[in-house]
Amino acid sequence: MSIAIATDFSTRSNRALRQAGLLAQSRDAQLHIIHVVDEDQPADLIRMEQREATRVLVEQIASMPELSGVRCNPVVATGHAFDGILRAAESMGPELIVMGQHRKQVLLDMFVGTTIERVVRGGRYPVLMVNNEAQRTYQRVVVPVDMSEASANAIRVALATGLMREDAATILHAFSPMGKSRMISAGAHPTTIDEYVRSENERALAELTEFLVSSDFGSKRWSLRAVEGSPMEVINSAVLQTRPDLLVMGTNNRSGLSRALIGSVTEEALRSLKVDILAVPPAGH
Repeated sequence: MSIAIATDFSTRSNRALRQAGLLAQSRDAQLHIIHVVDEDQPADLIRMEQREATRVLVEQIASMPELSGVRCNPVVATGHAFDGILRAAESMGPELIVMGQHRKQVLLDMFVGTTIERVVRGGRYPVLMVNNEAQRTYQRVVVPVDMSEASANAIRVALATGLMREDAATILHAFSPMGKSRMISAGAHPTTIDEYVRSENERALAELTEFLVSSDFGSKRWSLRAVEGSPMEVINSAVLQTRPDLLVMGTNNRSGLSRALIGSVTEEALRSLKVDILAVPPAGH
């Protein structure tokens, strides 16, 4: 197994590097540590920054306890951050890319997307965004699903990489009782409305169980939750209530202006939630 970690030597990147080191230690994985030097500057300055980046990488490998015993490969690439990361990853074929939480640049993030989002969109690799302090294993994992193949693939990857154990994971699904608003408008009694919502919740749980069985996860010991609300409302509430160590989320294939302006639920989570997130692209992407 091999893991790639993208670093810009910031505090948040160093936190992600420590997490990547612990993951590599526990899996006997090779760790490719990538730093990208901006190529839009004079050649002499590029060479100087490359030498300095190489020096810092070598020092980090020697001094960081989480990298002890790990087979580290320092890589200094050139280009724009997301492009350099993806080009370096293409030559390595990692099972996972690890990145630190991004800097907030509101207008740029809105129209172009963060570096993490652009790596998720443009590549075919699962990306682990690290927000919290490094931990050897994730003890509380929440997996929001929409019962699509993308969600099933996210579960497969989380299990295959060892980032998730079935006995430590909650499968979460947001549902909307379609008839509720009409019942309220018609003046239905609150008890009747509550009974309807309960029946819709039971139906959503049954569909969730069927989804897991059809995806060959039926024998796993999951904790299942179906919660009324929009996807981000439900995910936000689950994060606040259960304080998970990790969210596991699938991504879709949307591209272009609509995606840049609106974004997917996964991208909104990457931008707004203070929790580690594994974002998994569709299989064969």
